[in-house]
This record gives sequence, structure tokens and C-alpha cells, in this order.
Amino acid sequence: MTQVFGNTHGLKASQVRQLERLFRRRVPADQLLTQELARQLTETSREIRRQVGVLVDRRGDIQHVMVGDAHSIELPDWGRLRAGRGRLRGLRCLHTHLGGEGLTRDDKTDLLLLRLDAMVTIGVGDDGLPTLAHTAALRPVTSGDEGIEFLEPLPPSQITLDFQVWIRDLEEELSRTVGARTVADGERAILVSVTAGRSAHDLEIHVAELRELARSAGVTIVDVVTQHRPRVDPKTVLGTGKLQDLMVRAFQRDIELVIVDQNLTPSQARNLAERMELRVIDRTQLILDIFAQHATTRDGKLQVELAQLKYRLPRLAQRAEVSLSRLAGGIGGRGPGETKLEVDRRRTRDRITRLERELKKLGAQRKNRRQRRARRDVPVLSIVGYTNAGKSTLLRALTKTSVHVADQMFATLDPVSRRLRFPREREVIITDTVGFIRDLPPDLVTAFRATLEELTDASLLLHVVDVSAPDGDRRIEAVRGVLNEIGIEAPELLVFNQIDKLEDGEGESVARRHDGVAVSALEHTGLRTLLGRAEQMLWQPEGGGRLERKGGLAGHAEA
Repeated sequence: MTQVFGNTHGLKASQVRQLERLFRRRVPADQLLTQELARQLTETSREIRRQVGVLVDRRGDIQHVMVGDAHSIELPDWGRLRAGRGRLRGLRCLHTHLGGEGLTRDDKTDLLLLRLDAMVTIGVGDDGLPTLAHTAALRPVTSGDEGIEFLEPLPPSQITLDFQVWIRDLEEELSRTVGARTVADGERAILVSVTAGRSAHDLEIHVAELRELARSAGVTIVDVVTQHRPRVDPKTVLGTGKLQDLMVRAFQRDIELVIVDQNLTPSQARNLAERMELRVIDRTQLILDIFAQHATTRDGKLQVELAQLKYRLPRLAQRAEVSLSRLAGGIGGRGPGETKLEVDRRRTRDRITRLERELKKLGAQRKNRRQRRARRDVPVLSIVGYTNAGKSTLLRALTKTSVHVADQMFATLDPVSRRLRFPREREVIITDTVGFIRDLPPDLVTAFRATLEELTDASLLLHVVDVSAPDGDRRIEAVRGVLNEIGIEAPELLVFNQIDKLEDGEGESVARRHDGVAVSALEHTGLRTLLGRAEQMLWQPEGGGRLERKGGLAGHAEA
């Protein structure tokens, strides 16, 4: 291969041939570069007033010749080819700098992202001769640094480094570092969030919640990248400089997954994945994955699959090969047939239709069960609340039964019902439902609407709130927003849980301000008061009939 890569526009034919002659050069395997090669690069660079560079393999052969402009140079595109973990690419980049500025940010970025053996920049003197050669190479990343080693700048003629020994030792050190890393249970991920008009406090809350979601999904969070912008970039969410910094961090920390707090458009997801050569998901995909992990019943699995398919349908992309998957003959059947993309979309729509049909049948069965329960005139207490507020713990504490409990978001996905006996031989059905979250994905709300309709027959909603959460009021409004969206109208009792995490009396004070009840489901504190309030709201104080249902959530709004 003797084709020169880069900006050859405007060069004379003789200058192009001069660049092509660089392919004939060879560097001894034990040398980083030679004075002769450095001089030919600088003389050519001075003549054309552009940066000139070469990529040299470990045998000393020149694989690529590049030419840029006066201030930068572009390396060839290797596509998705990446060096292996703990290994380098086996190529070193040698290129000129007309201003003698040493190693620039772009040089260091190329070194990190491409995992080059070394990046060497050669200054060009006024006479066209080489001045100082600045050399950088990768080394194991330690806390607070870039993972780059800088050698002492020297004239090319004075570099005595034994390249073969040096690169072997360096690669062994990198391999040991990767091998010694503790293997985590989940994928290594980096979180990304843009303010997009939010305050710094809101950004902090969003990132903390994203961390919890990632932990629930079994992902190991290695780093967090945030950017303050009035709005997200329509193409890549982040700005150009911040995206470059994100790419560097991802490669330094051996990241496998990028999680973006904002919901990505199909083009944004595609652009980020292509630029970073990593899997990129948004907040909605992360929540869908958590639901998929925690779904145990057939009903739950079908609802999660339906939500995933509806989310993925507009994001199906055309494959590189547009092979024909089905050809038909006869009148009206001739033509190009269906592309792979069209087949994928058709099959996805067909599957969505089948799932909706099955879920409709299951919904009818649940409706029949609710009607039978209503005929027995047994009150229903439905526990609702923000995810990981302690709803399942409260159900277990009240009924003294075995219920799955985990300190994770969306640990409970399928509804769980238990009987609860009140004094004077009164019984209720108490039900735990799926947790809510801010900006719950619309496809999830639609898919789980049939399950959430269980709440329509609730005689009383026990709205569990994590009193230790810094954004408790916003979480209350997020839950109420979802309930209003699906048309749930029932009396509400705010239950401020986890008061054991606060100072004595602080939880009770918050509950009084909201006309609620303060409890600690974990330590069984305040449960008697909770049952007393629930009984008072379910039955008339005199023990007459049932309390009539209220028209909305305003009956127990904030004081």
C-alpha cells in the first residue's frame, strides 16, 4: 500500500511523490525513530507547510503516510478495530509539528483511543531540520492521572532508547494491571448526564438515582461524566470537547457500557455508539432491563417484552447488507422484495400484536377475580410509592408473611396480595404493586396499565414515602402523576417510612406536616398507629358502614 492518506489537495505531483517515497524508509526494530527519517519528515513538512506523519509497525516498516494541515493531522480510520485488553496496537505514530508545540491534546487523545505504542512529535526548525522529539506512551492508569508517560524531549539523533525491550516491558506492565483487576459481577459502565436547564442540585439528584438504577441492574459504575449546557446537543447529547473527554475516560477505564441519563433519540444513540465504539443505552433502556430481570410471572414477562419491543421498533436500523429475505413471483410479486430492516420491523409489529392480544386476555381474567373479590365486600389496601421506598418491607411487617425484599429499585414487579386482619374481626386485602419513578417510560406505563388497574378497586392507597430521600416532595408528586395518568381515584394515606434513618422526632415532624403517618417498617415502629389511621379511613368511627371512596387524591394532600 503506497497511497498517502489525508489532505493532499493542492500539492504538486512532485510533492506527492516525495510523500510516497516515505514508504521505502525503514526503522531498525530496536529504534524508536532515526535521524534520517525525522529529517525527511521535517524537510517535506517545511516545504508543503503541512504536518506530515507516518505509522510504523514493530518490524520498522512504514504502514501509513499521512498529511494534514498546518495545525493538525488526521490518522487513518481503522473502523471498529481495537487493540485487545492489556495490549497495544503495534503501531507508533511519528509526525511533525510546524510550531514546535510538543504534544497537543489531540496527540494524547489519539494515543489513548487508538492504544498506539507511542506518539512522537518532531519539531520543524526554520532550516527544515528536526529540533526536539516529544514522546508519549501509555502506562497503567492510577488515581487522578491520564495514564500517559512522557519521555524527556530530545533531538532524534540523541534518542538511544531500545524500543524492542521498552515496548515489551510496557506491554507486560499493562497486561499485569488488567489481569490483577478484580472482576466485578456486572459490566463496567460510565454514567453521563447533561443539565439541560436543570440546576446543579437537580443534576446531583438525577445522577444519584441513575446510580441506584445501575446498581439494581447489576452494573458496576466506574465513572460519572456531567456537563452543564442549556440544552442537549441534538446529535451527540454532549458537546464536542466533552464527548472527546468521555471517549478518553471510557478507554482509560476499560468501559464496556455507557449509560446516558437523558432519553436518547435513535440518531443520538447511533451517533454516540459509532463515535465511542461501545454500547450506549439511555435511562429508559436501563429501566426496561431492570424490569426484564425482575419479571417472574408470565404476565410480567409479557408486559416487559411488549414495552421493550415498542421502544425498539423506531430504533431498528438498516443493516449494512440489504439482502433480500423474501422474493415472490407472478403478477404483482416481482420486485426487490423485503429488505432485512423491513422484515425486522414487520416481525416486531406482529409480535407486538400477539402480546397485546395475550395481555388483553390476562387482563380480563384479573378483572373477573376483582369482581369476585368485590362481591365478598372485602376492602382493598393498595401499597403504592416511589421505587425502593420500602413497600415490600411494610407489607411483610404488617402481614408477618414471607415477601421478597431487596434494597434495589423495582425489586418487586409483580403484584403481591395478602390478607390482613384488623380488630373486631375485620379483614382487608393488602396489595403491593410495582414501584414508580420520575419520568416513567410511557411504553412501560402502557404495558403495565392492566396490572396497575388493580389499583382502581383500592379502598385506600397507602402511599409509602422514603422520608430520608432528599427529594421526597418530588417523589410524592411523581407517584401522584402516574396515578392520575391511569385514572386512579382513591383515598390516600401518606406513610413516611424509614424514620430510623433520621434523628428522633424528625420523621414524625415531616409526617405531621403532610397529615401522614411516620413508621419504620424495618424496625416495626409506628405500625399500630398506621393500622389505626387505616381503620379510621376504611370504616366509620362508630363501626357502621364502609367509608365512601373519595374523588381523587386531594383528600390527603400536603398540609
